[in-house]
Amino acid sequence: MPGARLGLVLIAAAALAGCGRTAGNPAPPRVETPAELPQQTSTIVVPVTVDLATLETALNGRVPRQLWQIDKQEKRCVKAQRVKVLGVRAKVTPDIGCRIVGQFTRGRIRLSGSGDRLVLTLPVNAAIAARDVGGVLKGKTATGAATVRAVVKLSVDRTWQPRAKIDIAYDWTEPPGIEFLGQRIKFVEKADDKLKGVIAGLERSLPQELTKLRTREKLAGVWKEGFAVIELNRDKPPAWMRVTPQRLGFGGYRVGSGKVEMLLQAEALTETFVGDRPPDPMPTPLPPPTPRVGERGLRFFVPVIADYAQLEPVVLRTLVKRAAKGITLDKVGAVEAKFGKVTVYPTSDGRMAVGIEASVKALAHPTLTATHGAVWLSGIPYNDVGSQVVQVRDLRIATQTDRQAVDLLIQLMLDPLVLEDIRTALSHDFASDYQRVLAAARKAVAGRRLGDFTLSADVSSVRNGELKVAGQGLFLPVQADGTATIRYAPLRR
Repeated sequence: MPGARLGLVLIAAAALAGCGRTAGNPAPPRVETPAELPQQTSTIVVPVTVDLATLETALNGRVPRQLWQIDKQEKRCVKAQRVKVLGVRAKVTPDIGCRIVGQFTRGRIRLSGSGDRLVLTLPVNAAIAARDVGGVLKGKTATGAATVRAVVKLSVDRTWQPRAKIDIAYDWTEPPGIEFLGQRIKFVEKADDKLKGVIAGLERSLPQELTKLRTREKLAGVWKEGFAVIELNRDKPPAWMRVTPQRLGFGGYRVGSGKVEMLLQAEALTETFVGDRPPDPMPTPLPPPTPRVGERGLRFFVPVIADYAQLEPVVLRTLVKRAAKGITLDKVGAVEAKFGKVTVYPTSDGRMAVGIEASVKALAHPTLTATHGAVWLSGIPYNDVGSQVVQVRDLRIATQTDRQAVDLLIQLMLDPLVLEDIRTALSHDFASDYQRVLAAARKAVAGRRLGDFTLSADVSSVRNGELKVAGQGLFLPVQADGTATIRYAPLRR
């Protein structure tokens, strides 16, 4: 019976062949779906830094050396002295009046601090005289000194204008006062009242000096320049990252290393495009500050693509080698196979189409003439988690034909050894492409100038996504995570 069935197959094949025939199956549809990547939300640090020395110099230029003067007649510089006589307190000396004159001056204002504490140190010196004491003495002179130490809390309002709140703390190292008739004339309370006014003035002066340093202007500039398109990779494939800022969060001020730094975080949409450069994002006006935004981090995709044309010669070489070793088909026997053009492209349902032109002749049956044509297979490319190696599963005939039972070409392509060779040849290791594209992306974001600002990003981790069949090629999305900072770095003009 087996022999009879084989005979029927051969007779039918011969009838179809004539003096030679074209066989195969229809090509599956070509799908040109572009590679699309999801949008990512990134948080980019935007520090605006001011040298404390610059701010300190500005404050010293604004605050006058002479803080205030005193010229006041006091009715009671020295209180009346009383003694107890026979149980009754009697006044021995009357209240003694005097005229108080003098001035309070300051030394150099110093700025320091750490963390979120800006510390302002202001030395105050007093030179005071008590004149016409009781109309008897010409007067006495006293000096005093205080070190005013103020902790400054800086903030901004909704228009990004600086604000300052100062908590004062100070000690008179030498309280101003005069010893007279065994009593001490003290001037601390009067000085304290005046110092409150000085501190109030500093609360106004400090933000004004920060404003002069064009903080808001810098912020508006960095916000505008943040709307950018950055080239991640020049070719194979061309890749672009589009950055569209959404919010600007205020994280307070930090003091250290001789600088005061406004900590800002720009929340931005980061999109990756493959192919042509995308349109520039449309800048929006500087928004009001928001509380600190999401978790710090730059997130974007690095596309790694293998052109389908890269796979075609590999499949052809593998099949030529298989033919040279000899091929024997079940129920047909030894055949002579010749392979020609190989075509690979994307088709529907996430599959990859593989068309192979070939001719085959059954050597054991000389009555059968050579069959030639194209056979179309399709398979599903995939990669394991964390792997850059692409493999193919479910490799099978792409479209059905009612001639499969007698089509030697289809039998040839379905031979287990030939099918395994094709499947192996379609495997692709992205490792070299992966390293090359990733290196280009890291370089692109490491020091990118945006007008008067510089984007500095560091990619700290990468991880493979799931392989996709796209119009441009086999597409391996790689998610890159890291940190990014935009700093003010004006060009010299």
